[in-house]
Amino acid sequence: MDSTMDASGEPIPTSSVLMAAAKHIGTRCRGENMAFLKCKKDDPNPEQCLDKGRQVTEFVLHLLKDLHQNCNKEMDAYAGCMYYHTNEFELCRKEQQSFEKACPFL
Repeated sequence: MDSTMDASGEPIPTSSVLMAAAKHIGTRCRGENMAFLKCKKDDPNPEQCLDKGRQVTEFVLHLLKDLHQNCNKEMDAYAGCMYYHTNEFELCRKEQQSFEKACPFL
């Protein structure tokens, strides 16, 4: 994996990219995720929550673009390590530290 973005500048949300960004997603997308989960809990009809699901997806893709713009080298290194080591966090701690230092989650 060379980059977390494709040639047109769109994020490539592979499992390794999503795993690398998991803490950021959990922190910064919390409101959207909670609204989606509440919708699913409150309404057994999955069609009622499609808009909330789209909002979560759009927010995550926007976040991935933001991370790529602000700490592209560290994000690519961390996601690349996760890809190479089949998403084993323990084998990518050095890259994780560099990424979290360059792009702290708030």
